[in-house]
Amino acid sequence: MDEKTFLETYRPADYPSVALTVDLVLLGVVEGRLCALLQQRGEHPERGKWALPGGFVGEGESLDAAARRILAAKARMSDCWLEQLYTFGDPDRDPRMRIVTVAYYALLPASAFAAALGEGGDLVLAPLDVPWAGEAGGPVGALDGSGAPLALAFDHGDILGHAAKRLRGKLDYAPIAFSLLPPRFTLRELQDVHEAILGRQLAKPPFRRRMIDQGWIEGTGEYETGAAFRPAELYRHIERKGD
Repeated sequence: MDEKTFLETYRPADYPSVALTVDLVLLGVVEGRLCALLQQRGEHPERGKWALPGGFVGEGESLDAAARRILAAKARMSDCWLEQLYTFGDPDRDPRMRIVTVAYYALLPASAFAAALGEGGDLVLAPLDVPWAGEAGGPVGALDGSGAPLALAFDHGDILGHAAKRLRGKLDYAPIAFSLLPPRFTLRELQDVHEAILGRQLAKPPFRRRMIDQGWIEGTGEYETGAAFRPAELYRHIERKGD
């Protein structure tokens, strides 16, 4: 049998059907906490629980195109750099059918979420509760405004856990922290972002020496305004080839 004949007689229905979705892990740091944008589900299954913005990939649609469509339609955001995180395919991860999801993630300054959060009550920027140290890995929870746990849909706690582990693993060798900051920032704000990702406090003098020695930042000669005490100098990220 040649390939043309094979394709003409091929029957996809003879094989188990698998659906494909995309989920978005959109992360920011607010008041010293690593947060993720979550959307409350309005339909079954898992109605009322909180989920990552996501949806099915359409016929003829690429994964990246689906991610951009969902970013605009559900997260109400645009012009956001998305990177593939991991593929989750446990057979029982969704009660409807076998659904494989490709998770994307993005790191954003807190200001990037303002418009999305102001458009409706089904979105929340929820602080994450990472119950493990270092890069141990495992599910991660999310909290409401009072600090109580939010009920997460499907395996989205596992997806959030994978994202937290990825960030902790990359923090020392990649300049990812700067995506979570405004263009001009203080060394205190930079340390706050590192501590939010790592889930622990850092000693100020060695942290600042390391940031400067790595050649990732430089002073701008400008100072913060509105400070109650001595204003701190503002720094910026130095873009280097390969970063």
